[in-house]
Parts: sequence; C-alpha cells; structure tokens
Amino acid sequence: MSTVPPGSALPEVIGARRLNQGITATWWYTVSGVMAFQVMVVFVWLSIFGGLGFDFATLAVIGAGGLVWCAASFPLLLQYRHRDDAAGPVAGWRGILIPIAVAIAFGVVTGVLSGLWLVGTLPLIQSLALLNWPRGVRVRLLLVAMVVLAALWFIDLRTAFADADAEVVGAWWVFGFIGVSLPVMAVMSLWWWDVLVTLDRARASEARLGATQERLRVATDVHDLQGHHLQVIALQLELAERLLDKTGAQDENRDAALEQLRLARASVAEARQGTRDLAMRFRGVPLPDEIANAVDLLRAAGTTADAAVSADAAHAPASVLGPVIRETTTNVLRHGSGRWARLSLARDGDAWRYEIANDAASDSGVSGDGPRVESGSAGSGLDGITRRVAEARGAVRVERGKGEFHVIVTVPDAATEPEGSR
Repeated sequence: MSTVPPGSALPEVIGARRLNQGITATWWYTVSGVMAFQVMVVFVWLSIFGGLGFDFATLAVIGAGGLVWCAASFPLLLQYRHRDDAAGPVAGWRGILIPIAVAIAFGVVTGVLSGLWLVGTLPLIQSLALLNWPRGVRVRLLLVAMVVLAALWFIDLRTAFADADAEVVGAWWVFGFIGVSLPVMAVMSLWWWDVLVTLDRARASEARLGATQERLRVATDVHDLQGHHLQVIALQLELAERLLDKTGAQDENRDAALEQLRLARASVAEARQGTRDLAMRFRGVPLPDEIANAVDLLRAAGTTADAAVSADAAHAPASVLGPVIRETTTNVLRHGSGRWARLSLARDGDAWRYEIANDAASDSGVSGDGPRVESGSAGSGLDGITRRVAEARGAVRVERGKGEFHVIVTVPDAATEPEGSR
C-alpha cells in the first residue's frame, strides 16, 4: 500500500468555502509580528519609566493602556486583510473609529504622565500606519512619520533626559530607534501581505486562464470532429432525397439513394465513436491520480485528509470509479464537517473496494433512512453513484456511525464502462 504524503501540493484554485491554508497562515504570521513588536515597545517604555523613578500606579496605568492599545490595533489589521484596493483609508470608518480613539487616548495619557512627546505621538502614528492608504500615499506618509518621530525623539532626549544617568539615556536611544522603526516595520509587513495576495490572485487567474484555454481547445476539437462528419451527412442525405424524387430510372435511383443513406449512417457511427474517444481521452485519469487530486482538494478546503492506495490501483476500472471518487469527494466538501477524511482503494478478491470516510455533519447528504439526493440534481449524489456502480455490476454500501460517515463501493475487476456514461 502506498500512502499519499501529507505535504502534497495544493491545487491552483480552491472553492470559496474555505481560504487557502498557506495564505491564512502567512496572514497570522504578519499579524503576530506587528502585535508582538507593539507589545515589546510597551514593555520598553515600562523599563525606561521604571528607571526614571515612576511610581507603581503610573507604570500600571501605562502598562494596562498599552495592552488595550495593542488589542485595539487588531481590528485595524483585520480590516486591512479584507481591504478594497480602490477604497480609501476611511471607507469603513466605523471599524477604525474606536481603535483610533483608543490610540489617541493612550497617547495623551501616556504623554502627560511621562512628559515625553515621542511616547504621546507614537500610538496614533502607528495606528494610522495600519490603515488602507493608497500605495503612493502610504510611502509619503511613512516618510513624514519617520521625520516627525525622529524629531520628537531628539527633543525628548535634549529636555527630559538632560539629567538622567547614562544607563537610562542609553535605553532611550534604543527605544528611540525602536519607536521610529515601529511604523516602518508595520508598513513593510503589510506590504509583504499585499505582495502575497497579489501573487495568489495571479496564480488563481492563471489557473482560470488555463481552464478557459482547455475548454476552447476541447470545443475546437469537437467542432472539427463533428463539423466534418455532419457536413458529409447533410450532403449525403440531400443527394439521397434528390435521387428518390426523380421519376426516371426509379430502381437505379433508389439503389443509389439507399447507398447514400448507408454511407450517412456510417458517418453518424464514426462521428459518435470519435466523440466518445475524445471524451474518454479527457476523462481517462489514472485512479491513483484521481485519489491524489481528491486528497489535495480536501486539504485545500481545510480538511485533514489522507489516502491508502494499492500499488496496482492503476488497473482498477477507472471509467467506473473515477466519477465515483470525484462525486464522493464533492459530497464530503458539501455535507461533511470538514475536519478529517480518509480514502482507500485496494483489491478485494476479484473486485476492487473503494472507501471514503469523513466526520459527519448534521446537514450531511444522508438522512436517517439512507442517502439523500439533492433535489433537482438527477444523477448526482449518492443515488447517482449507486446507479452508476450498479450498471457495472458493483455495489454501494453507506454506513453512518457516531460522528462518522462511510461510503464503500465494490466493483468487479472486469467491470466495463456503464452505458450511461457513453
């Protein structure tokens, strides 16, 4: 048995049901980096103020206010994640009003208690840096913010720290560098997120373009294949009609007309076979690849999925089991809870056994009496799978346990393609 590795590549395009795990993880790395840097700035403040001899109550107020300010920055980051490139920074002003007010209040309180301009100004500038500014405007605002913060840092150094000891002054130099760098770090993190989103959108667009080109190619092949035969059939039938309408040499014309009709029927058969071969060429994916694709799709949707595939699974009847694998995977995405799924394909005596199991959901595609077929979707769902497998002399068994749902399909080794798929 071969197992599909957990690190398999994800498909290029995923459904809208869940976000791609990779880009979501990167988003949380970005958020945690910005938040951690802000928390570090607050603790540096407390360290410096403690060295300046501030009492415990003042340090407690500054520390609590700093944590509230950091928490208030999270809604700004969340709004930035779902931002509209064409919208301005105040497009969702209701969502930014409270965080900006918290930053202003914290800056005023901390600035008054400490008597430092940099401490009073940095929270507001940092919160403004997290807004959805246009890219050109954002760079200019960042440069202005760096100049303002550096100037306030220098003013505080010349006034409030004139009589401080060397250790506190050295700590203020470190904090000044961190404070001026805080908006820069935040903007760089958001810029990296913008680059990642742009790349992800380009990847999805490339996949959609590839699918469109493939559809156009298939349409061209079908047009070329059917167009030629249908044109010949039309000419043959027209000739037969004219021959049958003639009054002279009736027997000879009838024989010629019958010959044209036989040729037309042969052309129809050739066109049908050509179309069938073309369809099979696009449907003929090896079953190990089908299961690997199903696992990748489930993982892309946020489901923990794995598969066990027999080494000789490529010899299983793909025309029967291929659509079954695709349909059951779709059912898991539609009706499962989305936490885990397991797929397996192995030989069972003189038959092939395919099984897919997943965590059941309250709205799964099964009622208490058996499988449920979606209304208005004839031939789909578990009933459609049952009909397809029955045409290949196979069997479908559905089992639902406590929190689990199993679909087990058994198909004879020598199963042929169902008539309904031709």
